[in-house]
Amino acid sequence: MASRKMPCELVVFELLPTARGSIAKKLVDDYGYTQSKVAELFGVTNVAISQYVKGLRGGNRYIDESSHKDEFYNKIDEIARRLDQEGSDLSMELCDLCAFFKDSGMINEIYLNQGSKMPLTKCGECPRKNL
Repeated sequence: MASRKMPCELVVFELLPTARGSIAKKLVDDYGYTQSKVAELFGVTNVAISQYVKGLRGGNRYIDESSHKDEFYNKIDEIARRLDQEGSDLSMELCDLCAFFKDSGMINEIYLNQGSKMPLTKCGECPRKNL
C-alpha cells in the first residue's frame, strides 16, 4: 500500500527550499545584501546562499506551474521587504508562508500535480502557537 504524505513533508522538501532561495536572491539582488549577510540571517553557509542565488538550489517546477505562483512570489517580495526594512523574524515569516501554502490550497495542488492518487493527510495544530 502506498503511503500518504504529510503536508509538512511537502513544505520541507518541496516548498521551503524554493521560498528560502527566492528570499535569498531577492535580498542579494534587490536589497544589496552580501551573501555572507544572508547566510548569517538564514543560519546557513555562504555556499548555500551562493547556490540559491545562482539557482542551483531551491526552485521547484510545481510552484512555477501552480495557479498560486504569482501570489507565492508576491509573498516572497513582501517577506524580503519586511526582513530588510522592518527587521522581521525569518522564522515567523516562514511559518506565515507555510500557513499560506496550506490555506491557499497550493500545497494540495502541488501534491496532486506530482501525480499522487492518495489523499494528502490533514495538518494538525501549528506547533508555533505552542512555542
